Amino acid sequence: MKIRQAFLALLVVGALLLAGCADDAGDQAGAPDSSTSGAADAGTGSYDFTVATLDGGSFDGRSLAGKPALLWFWAPWCPTCLAQARPVSDLAARYEGKVTVVGVAGLDTVPAMHDFVRMAKLSGFPQLADEQGVVWKRFTMTEQSTFVVLDSEGTVVERGRADVDKLPDVLDPLLAG
Repeated sequence: MKIRQAFLALLVVGALLLAGCADDAGDQAGAPDSSTSGAADAGTGSYDFTVATLDGGSFDGRSLAGKPALLWFWAPWCPTCLAQARPVSDLAARYEGKVTVVGVAGLDTVPAMHDFVRMAKLSGFPQLADEQGVVWKRFTMTEQSTFVVLDSEGTVVERGRADVDKLPDVLDPLLAG
C-alpha cells in the first residue's frame, strides 16, 4: 500500500512539473503567448542589465547592441527546454556573427542550471545564470521555453513560445536590412 501511495505521489509531482513547462506544440514563431504579449521594449533600455554566466563570467546586456539577438528563456527542469537545446544550439551556429543567441536560465538554482547545460550538451553561445530573475523581469517573462527576438536597435520584434524550426523566418528578415 505504501508503495502505491509513493507511486501516486510521484505521478502527481511529475504531472505538476510538466504542467508548469510550456508546451510549444502548435505555436508558431512570432505567435505571442497571451502572458507575454503587450508593449514592446524599445531601444537600448532592453540592454540595461548585467548577469553572471554559467561559465563564471559576466554578461553585459549592452553587448547585444548593434545586431539582432535571440534570447531563449529556459528552466533546468523543463522537458520542452531540453528538447529545444539542440535546435537552439544549431541556430546559434547558423547565425554566428550575425545574430547573438543567448540562453537565459532561470526558475531554479545555479547547480541545476549547470546540470542542464551538461545534460543538453549546450555550447557555443552564452548561458546566463539568471537565478534572481533580472533578465526575466526585464523582458517580463513568466514562463520558460519562451523566446524574445530583438532587432539591432534593441526593440522586441517577437516574443512568446515558438516553434524553433520557424525562428529563421523571424531572424532572416532582420538581417536583410
